[in-house]
Amino acid sequence: MTDVQAIVVIVERGKADSIVDKAKEAGAEGATILFGRGTGQAEFQNLFHHLHVEASKEIIIILCDESKVEQILEGVVEAGKLREPGKGIAFTFSVSNLVGLEHRQPS
Repeated sequence: MTDVQAIVVIVERGKADSIVDKAKEAGAEGATILFGRGTGQAEFQNLFHHLHVEASKEIIIILCDESKVEQILEGVVEAGKLREPGKGIAFTFSVSNLVGLEHRQPS
């Protein structure tokens, strides 16, 4: 197995399905969607008075080969309009000690 990366995307509730669809088009094999609640709403309002931020969040976790991370990340950023203030965030990190994806074929 090649090096594995995790892509984490945090967006307002209700936005995850279209973002995951775009990630799959870009090469993701799947994703996990979790629900959460943001705590930075008051701080955000101080910076961007005219924007409303929903406290309910969807957290998308995508595991992928390192070779696919850039194209998948670009897809989710585009689908979620993450370059616009208040739309959400995305970040990546390296995964180690991965257990449970034994069905994957070595690259």
